[in-house]
Amino acid sequence: MLTCVFKAAPLLGRGGGRFCREGSALTDGDRDERLPGGGTDEALLPSAHDVVRDMTTLSGPTTFGARLKTYFFTGLIVAGPLAITAYIIWWLVTLVDGWVKPLIPLSYLPETYLPFAIPGFGLIVAFVGLTLLGFLTAGLVGRTLLSFGERVLARMPVVRGLYKGVKQVFETIFSQSGSSFRKVGLVQFPAPGMWSIVFLSAPPSEEMASHMPEAGDYVSAFMPCTPNPTTGFFFFVPRKDLVEVSISVEDAAKLIMSAGMIQPAANAQAKLAQLAETARLTADPIPSPRVAEKVE
Repeated sequence: MLTCVFKAAPLLGRGGGRFCREGSALTDGDRDERLPGGGTDEALLPSAHDVVRDMTTLSGPTTFGARLKTYFFTGLIVAGPLAITAYIIWWLVTLVDGWVKPLIPLSYLPETYLPFAIPGFGLIVAFVGLTLLGFLTAGLVGRTLLSFGERVLARMPVVRGLYKGVKQVFETIFSQSGSSFRKVGLVQFPAPGMWSIVFLSAPPSEEMASHMPEAGDYVSAFMPCTPNPTTGFFFFVPRKDLVEVSISVEDAAKLIMSAGMIQPAANAQAKLAQLAETARLTADPIPSPRVAEKVE
């Protein structure tokens, strides 16, 4: 077998290294193990820092302003998700503290004895309280008290319907055997030829299905809106008008909230590596071939 190695731009690896070196033969086994996309180890993909560095060095000389712009957007990509995640966590902790701390006596609050407030104390108290409540309701006494409280709420005209509806929603979401969203599908909406993502749940009840044509051949679907997936449209769609897709509910939610910018199974590092390779080919489109070694 004759193996030739061309003097092309280096393939990017960990730490900006090279998988294929000049003057060395590359066997099929090495290619499957070491080249990106040929193996199964995703760690071989370059980091964002390495790809940006190779893009700036392989694409030819650039101005100081172009380099500064590249570094700025790279820093924005790194710091943006961290800042937003930290803000959401801080907002959640502050929200729970604002709900729980007014219910705690002042003698039990750390602020009474310390010159500063402890963020997250209300969240810790809420976690311990909910865990203790679940432990108590698992016993006979707890189930008896819970049943008595539900009977009292069932006699209240307005509260009865609200409590039952909220309880069913929570039981469906947190129950592993419930009919929560498990599949993702596509339906033609708002016009023929235009497809929208829907989350699929259980089929309609017998009472609902009896009033529909082709009874028993429908499925419940929720079509969330962009960028707020908590609002949307709920309807029963015939199975013949539905196309099920093999992506997870989490990936579909990311696709909806990002307005299509985050595609399922998209690998940002692989895209950056492809960008760097494109920049290299643009700078040096015709590499000079060089025979490295003959292997029998």
